[in-house]
Amino acid sequence: MQPSDPRPREAIEQVRAWTCGEITMSQSRAAGGHAMAAARELSGAARHAAFAAGQAAVVAHVAAHELGAAAYAIKAVRATAPGRQGESAGQLECRWQREQLPDVIRELVLIGLR
Repeated sequence: MQPSDPRPREAIEQVRAWTCGEITMSQSRAAGGHAMAAARELSGAARHAAFAAGQAAVVAHVAAHELGAAAYAIKAVRATAPGRQGESAGQLECRWQREQLPDVIRELVLIGLR
């Protein structure tokens, strides 16, 4: 990621604000779009991380779409792992992502992935 580019971080801040009822979904979605624009200028792990931030902010209101942000995060972790450690690092990230889901959401979005 470009440390000087605030768009991915702002997307995360905005989606957190939306979950607290401080801003509208439209505001979160706009910030997510800006993060995705930032992602298009990048490559590798930085690109995946920026897309994860954007995806999270754009679709937070649709539980079934939340897996997209997790998938980008897993790709980012795989891309940063040294040598042949990408697959195991990706599996650890996938496990961590699943653990972060509240039970009711986990049942909703992972029902077909068992």
